Amino acid sequence: MSNYEFTTQISQDEYDGFVRNHPNANLLQSWNWARIKSNWDHVYTAVKKDGQIEAAALVLIKNLPAGFTMLYIPRGPVMDWNDQKLLDFYMKNLKKEAKKHRALFVKMDPPVVIGEYFSQDPEHPRNGCEALVENFRKAGCIHQGFTMMIEDSIQPRFQSVVYRTDDLDGSLPKHTKRLIKDADKRHVQIIHGGRELLDEFSRLVELTEKRKGVALRNREYFDHLLEVYKDDAVIFLAKCNLRQLHDEASAKINALEKELEETPVNAKKKKNRLNDQLNSARKSLAEYEQMIKDGMPEGDVAIAGILSVQYGNTCEMLYAGMDERFKQFMPQYKEYVENFRWAFERGCRLANMGGVEGTFDDGLTRFKDNFAPTIVEFIGEFDLPVLFYKPAKMLYEKKRHSMRES
Repeated sequence: MSNYEFTTQISQDEYDGFVRNHPNANLLQSWNWARIKSNWDHVYTAVKKDGQIEAAALVLIKNLPAGFTMLYIPRGPVMDWNDQKLLDFYMKNLKKEAKKHRALFVKMDPPVVIGEYFSQDPEHPRNGCEALVENFRKAGCIHQGFTMMIEDSIQPRFQSVVYRTDDLDGSLPKHTKRLIKDADKRHVQIIHGGRELLDEFSRLVELTEKRKGVALRNREYFDHLLEVYKDDAVIFLAKCNLRQLHDEASAKINALEKELEETPVNAKKKKNRLNDQLNSARKSLAEYEQMIKDGMPEGDVAIAGILSVQYGNTCEMLYAGMDERFKQFMPQYKEYVENFRWAFERGCRLANMGGVEGTFDDGLTRFKDNFAPTIVEFIGEFDLPVLFYKPAKMLYEKKRHSMRES
C-alpha cells in the first residue's frame, strides 16, 4: 500500500526548499513565478512520503469560457521521473485536482534533458532519456512530439546554455574575444543593478520590439520581476559616450600629425606605422562625426541591456534589448560575458540564454554560438487529458499562440 500523500497545502519555505535545491530546479517552477504570472490562477502541488517532499509543481490555471480551465505546469513537475510509482501517483492525483477546477486538460513540459551537444555537431546525439516518454504514457500523459521550432511549443524544446567553467574567458571563441576587444576600444562599459536601471533597459527593449516587429514585455512587467525576485534579479547595461570617443579621436589625430611632422624622413618604418594609426583615427573620427550628425545621443547612453534572474543554481537570461544604431560597438558580446561572470560568481552552474530553433540555422542560434554554448534538448510537452480532451485540444491548437507562456 502506497504511503504517498498528495497535498496542495504547502508553505513557501517548504516548497522552494525542495525545488530550489533539486537537480531539475527551474525559475518557472519557483514559488514566486505565480506572482509574475498574475493573469493566471495557480495552485501549488506536492507529494510527500514520510513527511518529506518527493515531487512538487507550480500549476498555473487559465480560465476559459463556460467555466472551464486549462492547467499548465511550466518546466515541471519537479521529481524523479524514473520512479514510475511516484509518477503514477502524482498524475492520478493531479487529474483529481484538475477536475476540481473543471480543467479540460493539463499541459506540462518537464525539464527532462534528452541531449546535450554543440549546434555544429552533425550527429546531435541523445542520451537515452527520451525513453521516459513511455513512463509518462503509462501515467496517462500524451506526448506532443519532438517538435523542432520555437513556435511549436509553449517553452522552447531547445535551449542555448553556457555551463560554468574555471576559465570563462579562455572558453570563448577567438572571434568573440576580438569582438569584445572592439567594444573595449570604443570604451563600452558594463554596469549592473536593479530598478534604478529600469527606464534605460525598457527603452532598449522598445527599440528591439520596433526593429523586429515583435511584442516582448513592458516596463511594468520588468519592474514586477525586479520587485518579486529582489537581489536575485539583475539588469546589465552596456554604455558608451559618443562625444568622448569623438574628442579622443580628434586629439589622437592632432598628436599623430604632430609626431609625424617631427619624425625624420629616413625613419620609414615609423612613418608607415604612424600613417596607419592616423588613417585609423581619421576613419573613427569620420564615423563618430556621422553618428552625431545623424542625431545619435552624444553623452553617456545605454546601448544594450539584459534582464536576468537567478533561481537555485541556474541563471535565466530572460529579456534583452539593443540600440541597433550602435551595433558596430559590439556591446552585447561584452555584456553577455559579464552576465555569465555574475551568475558563476554567485554559484550558478549554468546561464541559460534561452530558446533556439531545432534546425540551428537561424540568426538567434548563430549569435548565441558566439559564446560556445551547449544546446540542451528537452523531451517536449505532454498533455494529461481531463474533460472533453479531443475537442478541447482542437480549440487549443487554434488559439495556442495567444496563450504562450514566457
